[in-house]
Amino acid sequence: MMTDTAEDNVSSDPSQELADDQIKSSVSEAIEEAENKVENTEDEVPMESPETLSALEVEEVQPPPQKNDEVTNSNGSTPKENVITGLYFIHFGSCFYLLKAATVSPALVKHLREETGAGMMDCKKALLETGGDIVKAQEFLRKKGLASADKKASRVTAEGRIGSYIHDSRIGVLVEVNCETDFVSRGDIFKELVDDLAMQVAASSQVQYLVPEDVPEEIVNKEREIEMQKEDLLSKPEQIRSKIVEGRIRKRLEELALLEQPYIKNDKLVVKDWVKQTIATIGENIKVKRFVRFNLGEGLEKKSQDFAAEVAAQTAAKPVSTVRKEQPASLEAKETDQKPAVAVSATLVKQLREETGAGMMDCKKALSETGGDLEKAQEYLRMKGLSTADKKSSRLAAEGRIGSYIHDSRIGVLIEVNCETDFVGRSEKFKELVDDLAMQVVACPQVQFVSIEDIPESTVSKEKELEMQREDLASKPDNIREKIVEGRVSKRLGELALLEQPYIKDDSVLIKDLVKQTVAAIGENIKVRRFVRFTLGETVEDTKTGTE
Repeated sequence: MMTDTAEDNVSSDPSQELADDQIKSSVSEAIEEAENKVENTEDEVPMESPETLSALEVEEVQPPPQKNDEVTNSNGSTPKENVITGLYFIHFGSCFYLLKAATVSPALVKHLREETGAGMMDCKKALLETGGDIVKAQEFLRKKGLASADKKASRVTAEGRIGSYIHDSRIGVLVEVNCETDFVSRGDIFKELVDDLAMQVAASSQVQYLVPEDVPEEIVNKEREIEMQKEDLLSKPEQIRSKIVEGRIRKRLEELALLEQPYIKNDKLVVKDWVKQTIATIGENIKVKRFVRFNLGEGLEKKSQDFAAEVAAQTAAKPVSTVRKEQPASLEAKETDQKPAVAVSATLVKQLREETGAGMMDCKKALSETGGDLEKAQEYLRMKGLSTADKKSSRLAAEGRIGSYIHDSRIGVLIEVNCETDFVGRSEKFKELVDDLAMQVVACPQVQFVSIEDIPESTVSKEKELEMQREDLASKPDNIREKIVEGRVSKRLGELALLEQPYIKDDSVLIKDLVKQTVAAIGENIKVRRFVRFTLGETVEDTKTGTE
């Protein structure tokens, strides 16, 4: 047995179709007549206040009734019937006027634009939607921006940029922010966002995480335990106390989260809302992926400055110079008897200076001591420099500077190098060393530690185990195999340590020797303390970090 649908029944009724056509025709004629009446005057209709409009008799145009009661919107909700948006017949006495849209003053639109930074048409629409209420219009625009950002939050962010901020060489920040396309990442708006986020981290010393959800559970539990034991809550009922504690914990976790901080350039906004507004502006999803913050010397105990004792110690450590002053002639004669004088050419001295960077007299003495052998003279100067540096290596280095190097916004390094005094820390030679070390880390993607001694024992054991299982060593005697493995492991560990790398500006010098040469030149101990390396798009687990 065949049954007809409701739609078939409606379409097969000629009288119903005729009625529908008549209704549509009547509505069209009414609208056309009203438009003709106000064609030249509609822009002069002032915006009525809600109180005035409520006193008027507004007759809404009735569209034809729906043929199918089951019709729904795309989101599944029932549509609002019997309304043609924006077309209202307003009845004044015996006359009908068609009010298409209210008008707002340009001054009000301008004021809203200055307050929010939104576009002119967006501001005008917001004021129309809120009846000219400036506060409600601001909220309308804010909500619209947030809604637009939320729709984009599920998009993949594979591009972006890495940025840094260094404050007075004593605070350093490295941050990675991701977006969807390389085009947006190189735009001024996104670049400004990254720079400002780095500055925000530098200004927020308490911040340790991106969002409250990143705070480890053990820290949350510890905070809860502390709050529950506070005296001001002991007399409260358990239920009330729990609610107060949860509120305090939530506040504390927000203090630790970057995205919950008041934006430093506009404290009426929190950082997460500022990011979402930027999303709405550029039309792409944005993710603040990670950050790191260095404070110069944190965790180090600075040496007390007792200059009198230091001068006395230095004076007591130089008895030889006194003897030399008392008997210069006899000592020089003795040295002449022991070593014949060697003629050193100016060309050889110049070449040695170019090779080593040492002073002219030091080069001349080195050549004289080594019989004019250039290679031995280089080794002589190097050993002299190392000896000088080694004597200073026990001094505490609690000053220094933090530096950074960003390569094409896709690789970034933050590094801390310590020295003994602020005077040296601000010198050009020390600054050059820090900058070169940061560049060195960028150029060495395999480097993960400052020195071989920093490599965890677990990593060393794993490397040994891998080498021992290599097929090319299976047939070797145990004693031979162990020696080969030790050599291979030593080489591998050297590849992971910054101080063991060939210097990028002179591959005949290792970084550790470069540091010691600088120690000899400036006269203070130097320690490469730590570094971190970000590569755009890498996982957090792949992040290269090194600590002395």
